[in-house]
Amino acid sequence: MAILRWHSARECAPWGGPNVTSRLAFVFVAGLGLCSAGAFAAETADAPRKVRVAAISFVPEKLNLAANADRLEAAFREAAAGGAELAVAPEGALDGYIINPLLAGQIPPEKMHDVAVAIDDPLIRRFQGLAEALRLCLVFGFAEKIGDDVFNTAIFVDAAGSIRGRYHKMLFAEGYHPAWWFNRIGRQSRAFDTPFGRCGILICNDRWNPALARIPALDGAQFLVIPSFGSTSTSQDEAVLGRARENGLPIVEANVGVSLVVTDGAIAAVKREKTAITFGEIAVPAAKPVDAAARDAAEREFLAWRETELRRRFEAKQHAWAKTLEEPK
Repeated sequence: MAILRWHSARECAPWGGPNVTSRLAFVFVAGLGLCSAGAFAAETADAPRKVRVAAISFVPEKLNLAANADRLEAAFREAAAGGAELAVAPEGALDGYIINPLLAGQIPPEKMHDVAVAIDDPLIRRFQGLAEALRLCLVFGFAEKIGDDVFNTAIFVDAAGSIRGRYHKMLFAEGYHPAWWFNRIGRQSRAFDTPFGRCGILICNDRWNPALARIPALDGAQFLVIPSFGSTSTSQDEAVLGRARENGLPIVEANVGVSLVVTDGAIAAVKREKTAITFGEIAVPAAKPVDAAARDAAEREFLAWRETELRRRFEAKQHAWAKTLEEPK
């Protein structure tokens, strides 16, 4: 359909050149009409932004930072070669996600010291440099050391190598005990600015709870990313799809064994393979205002529910790792 528009001759002059003297030119804009991008800014400002993404799946080796880092780098390079602008890798991609065998008594808690790294560790800086070299935004999970504590963390690194966002997992399937220095729990979720719009992060078990997607959405998130290392059932697909539809947001999930790209309320790409890269495209919606009051209320409600729920989960598990409840000497 042809569109009739009045545009400034300074902005749009497909036929006028230097001889145009009128302040305004009547411009016929058709499918092949010639006009500067600025002339269309108003009518395209609310159009979704298309972003090519990659969801990475591989099985990291437990307690082997060096080998996992090399595999992660290779996967990110492959994602960049495939044209991705954003690549998401699994939960615990560097440490190998050792919490389950640790809690089962198969790995001593002290081993967490061997794989937990600080946010300014050279290993993290390595991936900041990689992001800049590849001109690729990266998301991945690792065990983050903060003082004497360790958090299950995911970070977003932009294509200039800057850390744009950091998130600590806020819901554990295994319950929680305050003595777990090796598995501290997050207390806040916030969206953050990225080159593609505001982003929110969830980690694995978080995806089952609608509130943990709703909180960053109320904080202005325009898309969500979910590093995971858990269930690969179709019910987990339905949970991710549900979070996307509830909030009207695209989601990229990188799980070990299944990875999803969800956009426009539907699964756009999925692979059920242990070692694979799932490429797809998401449509990032226009920016929306932050509703701080609703965000904070939703977070308070979640935290109140979580206190009881984590205790219930902890007691129901009848864990065989009571020795881990002691603080390290």
